[in-house]
Amino acid sequence: MKKILLAVAVSVAAGSANAATVYDANGLTYKVNGDFQIQLRKKIGDDTSEYVDFDDLEIKNYISYDLGGDLAAFGRVDFDFKDQANGKDNVTPLEEAYVGLRYGVTSFSFGKQNFASDEFGVEEAYEAPLDEDRFDGVDTDGDDTFRVDVELDNVYLVSSYELEAEDKDGITGEFFDIFAFTDIAGLSLGGGYQKHTPLVGDSLDTWGLSAGYDFGIFGLAADYSVTDDSNTDLDTALYNVAATFDVTSTTGIAIGMQNEEEDNADDITAWYANVTYKFPAQKNVSVFAEVADNDVDETDMGFLAGMRVKF
Repeated sequence: MKKILLAVAVSVAAGSANAATVYDANGLTYKVNGDFQIQLRKKIGDDTSEYVDFDDLEIKNYISYDLGGDLAAFGRVDFDFKDQANGKDNVTPLEEAYVGLRYGVTSFSFGKQNFASDEFGVEEAYEAPLDEDRFDGVDTDGDDTFRVDVELDNVYLVSSYELEAEDKDGITGEFFDIFAFTDIAGLSLGGGYQKHTPLVGDSLDTWGLSAGYDFGIFGLAADYSVTDDSNTDLDTALYNVAATFDVTSTTGIAIGMQNEEEDNADDITAWYANVTYKFPAQKNVSVFAEVADNDVDETDMGFLAGMRVKF
């Protein structure tokens, strides 16, 4: 789940919210955290079979140095072994690798990392029936990425630029992305934009808007994103509506609907519902279950159930 719904995103310079501090002395901070999620899954489709899916097997390492005068240096190296566990041994487990500098509320980083547009979205599914949003339908991370994060009191701004690449890990052309997010008195507003300039052909523009409100034990949010492909003169739009409910202090429910509209193609509507239970003694240990379906002909409902352990 993206889980940016009703919450301010965390910049690349802040480390992870759940990270354990291994060392903190002499101006050096070293944090490590993990996220392990395994599920029994049956995909939406015609006569699909159940299988065990390794959704996340992440180990994240983060260091920062206090350089004095409100200046700090930081670096991050993350590994995710889910592809290897799922039998895709040709994929590198290295997920992120970058370094940067932070001064006050502003940080600059470069290396292998997510684009600014990856922060966008309100979808609350463990496995979304459709793409999470239109940014998920294009590239949202790169190996030659420069990124700037600005964290104000109630505003979070991100911009990123991916150097022009020729079929490097499936990435072609250059990317420029921006993302803005604010959370004021329970009202969350977000917006994202990406310009992809391929090596051949005209650029592709993707943009999106999101809004959500926290009613306390109940949250409601929606987003809309669209890709304008000037090479084909076709637009593809996708919107999400998601609601979350805190049934108890340990149990949460999420339901959502997605709709994808593509020029010269039939619309696809999908829905999902899930429940998550966090153990009272350790909230980082949880079990969950989800059902999902779409209105494509000759498809059966999908489902999953699993367990997550993180630190």
